[in-house]
Amino acid sequence: MTLDFDLRVARGEFRLEAAATVPIPGVVALFGRSGSGKSTLAHAIAGLGPRPTGHLRLESVTWLHSSRSVHVPAERRGVGYVFQDARLFPHYDVIGNLRYGARRARGSAAYAREDELVALLGLELLLGRRVHELSGGERQRVALGRALLAQPRLLVLDEPLASLDDARREEVLPYLERVRDRFGVPMVYVSHRYDEVLRLATHVLLLDAGRVVASGPPAALGRDAQLRSIVGSDAVGAVLDATIEAVDARARLATVRVGSQTLQLPVPGADVGAHVRLQIPARDVVLAVETPRGLSVRTELRGVVAEIVRDDEHAALVAVDCEGVALFARVTHAAVADLALAPGRPVWALVKAAALRGHVYRRP
Repeated sequence: MTLDFDLRVARGEFRLEAAATVPIPGVVALFGRSGSGKSTLAHAIAGLGPRPTGHLRLESVTWLHSSRSVHVPAERRGVGYVFQDARLFPHYDVIGNLRYGARRARGSAAYAREDELVALLGLELLLGRRVHELSGGERQRVALGRALLAQPRLLVLDEPLASLDDARREEVLPYLERVRDRFGVPMVYVSHRYDEVLRLATHVLLLDAGRVVASGPPAALGRDAQLRSIVGSDAVGAVLDATIEAVDARARLATVRVGSQTLQLPVPGADVGAHVRLQIPARDVVLAVETPRGLSVRTELRGVVAEIVRDDEHAALVAVDCEGVALFARVTHAAVADLALAPGRPVWALVKAAALRGHVYRRP
């Protein structure tokens, strides 16, 4: 199943000319600098704003085909939209806002029940509260629940965490992960924060000047030069899906399988058999050309150098194939020369367990 589009929109002097075919269900992240066209594309997909030309199809349903005079209006597309500012109804309490979404359901079989969503989003103690009594994070959770109770074919989230401080943002992110992992509804997620994209997305569209300039799973974009120019070299790294094989409760570490090898890292609350998504920044990976000994680092992966890409005048990005799993390390040009790093050279990739970030993730 896919979301397939080729859309052109004019807004003043700005022109969106974006085309892609992406797999669904999952979370398709629209990422790029401010002004790159992320929200314009999200609006066009939802049927909001100026009418685009081109085509837009979700699975087998065509919402737009301008050459055939097909244009399904927004209210008939079955899109749930969550804005930055939640846009809840102030004259309703929380349960009233949720049930407004339920009244707009498409009439098909419900995949999200009210009681299930209330529990999933942690809203049990908020149901009788008015909007002005809610924190920013609570409002976004209610807005998300209202959108889901409308049983949408597609859920669009337009920078839903942008107006929140870091503490509230960290409060809401786990709920977005729960929604991603529990329901099969396709999601389009707009963000200018790459750490959100790494944590939530199953597919990324990188936008620049109104065009899609890169497309693929998060792990595939790690070495993309256009991505590095936006997020900076320190944010680039590997994104791996792994399975927890053992949990050491005393040391508070989980052993996870990555390909044919294992890593140890902290994953609070995770159980054996759970899938986790690992983020390993290139800046936190150290390369060795001999078997490591006498180190405090206990997390190491064997591999071979796959590619060396010049990052800037000081450093290079080294891609390491760890038995089928791609890892990246940012090292100085001097280190590349001293260690004689080149494609095919066997190496050990060392990562501090404290530097690893893992989140429980149900694979689509």
